[in-house]
Amino acid sequence: MPADVWSRPTLSDLHEVLESIEKDPPAADQRSVPRLELCVPAEVRTMRGNTVPAMTREISRGGLGLLTCGALNVGYCRVKMSSETREFDYRVEIEWTRPTESGLWLSGGRFVTDVLPGAAE
Repeated sequence: MPADVWSRPTLSDLHEVLESIEKDPPAADQRSVPRLELCVPAEVRTMRGNTVPAMTREISRGGLGLLTCGALNVGYCRVKMSSETREFDYRVEIEWTRPTESGLWLSGGRFVTDVLPGAAE
């Protein structure tokens, strides 16, 4: 695990965390939108303007899951990801965050189209 909370978790960190999470099929069946595993570097820009390096862990039509070295605050932010040919910029409301046993942080948020005043732009 990276010691610096401002560094990006590695793909190895992500796989280690995902392997340690107990898979519970009944919980997965309760999800309203199917999720796809997506492990790419991302940046989270907080409402305060800080940029937090992250790794995505899953994505759906409704939102995405993130892995970071430090805790994200619940609330609005922007998440940027890029591929070889395109950059993606999403408005996201982080709805939950929790630490992992390895000291990294898992977070989940939903995509939003309308952002409240004062939210990250």
